[in-house]
Amino acid sequence: MVRSSTVELKDKIYAELENIIKVLDEIQNIADKKDKSVVELAGIGTFIHNFYSGIENIIKQILLHKNISIPDSPSWHKELLVTAEKKSIISNELKEKLGKFLVFRHFFVHAYGFMLDEDELSPLIESASSVFKQFSMEIEKFK
Repeated sequence: MVRSSTVELKDKIYAELENIIKVLDEIQNIADKKDKSVVELAGIGTFIHNFYSGIENIIKQILLHKNISIPDSPSWHKELLVTAEKKSIISNELKEKLGKFLVFRHFFVHAYGFMLDEDELSPLIESASSVFKQFSMEIEKFK
């Protein structure tokens, strides 16, 4: 496996961060609307999934840069967070917060859009910006 240069890593991180910022803006645009339709809730679900996927992509890039194997078991998403915490990429506190998005990701991938409930999405919507801010600060040393 070829280790990416620090410049390449920074470029990849910044590209993902920019996409996550756009996703957070879209979440907020829909979240502020009253009486959301099923389609709007599905849109929020998609954006929350995108948010978490972007964070996973950044973690994977950092692990690759550090020559650390990315887990490849059936539970690799969970193992990715555990590995990121063990390798001091993210804190235990952030791992726990991201774990809530991971649980949603699993549900979202295996459910139907009409099963999304606004009350269950609300805590994720409300915490996404602060979780993103904490994540951005914790990975600062890689940017």
